[in-house]
Amino acid sequence: MKSKNTNTELIVIGGSAGSLQVILEMVKNLNKELTFPIVLIVHRKAGSTSILPVLLQQFSSRKVVEIEDKTEIQNNILYIVPADYHLLFENKKLMSLDSSEKMNYSRPSIDVTFKSAAEIYGENLIGVLLSGANADGVEGLGYIKKNNGQVWIQDPETAEVDYMPKHAVDEIEYDLIITPDNLADYINQL
Repeated sequence: MKSKNTNTELIVIGGSAGSLQVILEMVKNLNKELTFPIVLIVHRKAGSTSILPVLLQQFSSRKVVEIEDKTEIQNNILYIVPADYHLLFENKKLMSLDSSEKMNYSRPSIDVTFKSAAEIYGENLIGVLLSGANADGVEGLGYIKKNNGQVWIQDPETAEVDYMPKHAVDEIEYDLIITPDNLADYINQL
């Protein structure tokens, strides 16, 4: 892959039903040192225990952090948005949590975080949308593209639940179609 963007400052990855296996595969195969952070927005039930960070840490060579309000952004960390909060970027150094109404029946909403990240990072952002059962993230990907960021979408054929990536492929101009097997490779090439 030739990346038009050699200055990646952040990758935001959104997923819902069926995305966990893709995320685990990616985490296992990422290079040890990345020059940017990765933020995961995964739909989870409110009040669920935070087992996801513990699970991902077992497979990750980098630190896995569940975001708290006013978390400072650092390179080479895998951040996870907590259940029942939207994630907003205040600037390139600080993230905050928001408990306003659900968007697309979801909190955290992938759209909310994608839009916030696009406003701050512009062309230095990559947005990735994985398997899921609703359209959350599609509008946010469009916003990332409008702000000159890169848009990567999971191949719907490889998605456990293809609704989310299929809508994105049909509606959004994208830069790359990824699979569970090659997502980490593309990230490692950045």
